[in-house]
Amino acid sequence: MAKLFWRYGSMGAGKTAALLSVAYNYSRIGRAVAIYTAALDNRFGEGVVASRMGTSRPAELFTPCTVFDTANLANDVACVLIDEAQFLSTRQVGELHRMAALGNIPVIAFGLRSDFRGEAFEGAAALATVADEIEELKTVCACGRKATFQIRMDEAGKRVRDGDQVQIGGDAQYRQTCAACFYSDE
Repeated sequence: MAKLFWRYGSMGAGKTAALLSVAYNYSRIGRAVAIYTAALDNRFGEGVVASRMGTSRPAELFTPCTVFDTANLANDVACVLIDEAQFLSTRQVGELHRMAALGNIPVIAFGLRSDFRGEAFEGAAALATVADEIEELKTVCACGRKATFQIRMDEAGKRVRDGDQVQIGGDAQYRQTCAACFYSDE
């Protein structure tokens, strides 16, 4: 039986690079993958999954209206890969879990566990609940400890503690931190 895998980490942990590595490994042996990314994240262009290391691949976009079902996949798809999985809905996570369990297609979801306030994203909470296997991808805080959070910065480099949960940005707007730095009053 195939599984739903949840691979999470703070920003900069290499989640997209890991997804692209999995896609490469499948394609290297002649197996097709379906790659999805959130439509609201177009930092690297629409329908593109790209890592900070410079590698990228085309991807299908998902929105809150997207339905994940094996009937919607090409017949030769051997694995489904989801980038920015924190933006999935609870319903979509359930669909992906059913796809793995009943359709026998492995699904590997990559994303953030929490937002800049330390609060769970809907998709991350749902994945933590139903995923068959969960793995943390690790990176380090500027202080040298393991980073488990991210903080949002304004244009002046000051920490932002309030605001909309979703604000798409990269390294200039977000920084990964350990718990001690996350809770500090800097």
